[in-house]
Amino acid sequence: MKKQLLAVSLCAAFAGAAFAQATDTISKVKASGSITMGVRDSSGALSYTLGDGKYVGYHVEICQRIIANVEKTIGKKLDVKYVSVTSQNRIPLVQNGTVDIECGSTTNNLTRQKDVSFAVTAYIEEVRTAVHANSGITSISQLNGKNVATTTGTTSVQLLRKHERATGIDFKEVFGKDHADSFLLLESGRADAFVMDSQILAGNIANSKNPADYKIVGEVLSVEPIAIMMRKDDPAFKKLADDTIIGLAKSGELAKLYDKWFMQPIPPKNARLNMAASENNKQLWTNPNDKPVEEYVKK
Repeated sequence: MKKQLLAVSLCAAFAGAAFAQATDTISKVKASGSITMGVRDSSGALSYTLGDGKYVGYHVEICQRIIANVEKTIGKKLDVKYVSVTSQNRIPLVQNGTVDIECGSTTNNLTRQKDVSFAVTAYIEEVRTAVHANSGITSISQLNGKNVATTTGTTSVQLLRKHERATGIDFKEVFGKDHADSFLLLESGRADAFVMDSQILAGNIANSKNPADYKIVGEVLSVEPIAIMMRKDDPAFKKLADDTIIGLAKSGELAKLYDKWFMQPIPPKNARLNMAASENNKQLWTNPNDKPVEEYVKK
């Protein structure tokens, strides 16, 4: 009987060790020699594609700094692979191990924290509305009877519906599969407005055929912490990511990276978003944290 119990205990121990190894990102990438970064095709200056499998952006560059520190930790270079994710599949792909670190435009909230972890926040976003410049729309109250675009799997229209100025406003939601598709709905006239993170709106406008045809208007719907995402219950990898971002913040490098991607000309068209750092971002860089969005909306 004791031998049987010992065998069962050993099996459980081995299973636990195998599970720990499978969920320990640093050990996983050391063993495989590669790490997979989840990126977005059109998440404004945070993460976007230049084509031919090349991705750039503020969060992409921060993730590259994190990966460089992983390489220092394990003592070898890694093959960095890029997987384009969407608002719908980003969390499952992190959970199942397809993606090791997601470097897009994901809001850190309590619901998502049940499934994944977030590094300390490097960017605070304001959710607003983009419209055609000649539409006459300047406020939420003017969206009654309008088609409002948003990206499937995001929280933006939920925020719009909850806003006090949306009371009694009846609008129809139309969905894009990604941010570029949502902007196309606005561009083509199938939507009268596109509700999303300001920098995503600004990025799509800056890279459109005629940027002057669009403007960002209306009330700020929400202030949201946008964070780099990773698998849950992997404290060593989270600490490495956190320490990297905190180090960048303390050195002033994070502010320089922000300026590079939000104030200076960026590829492919050398367009400027001209989005000066908000007070929320400046405060965040002084006191880095991984608070969820619910902490920001407390009164």
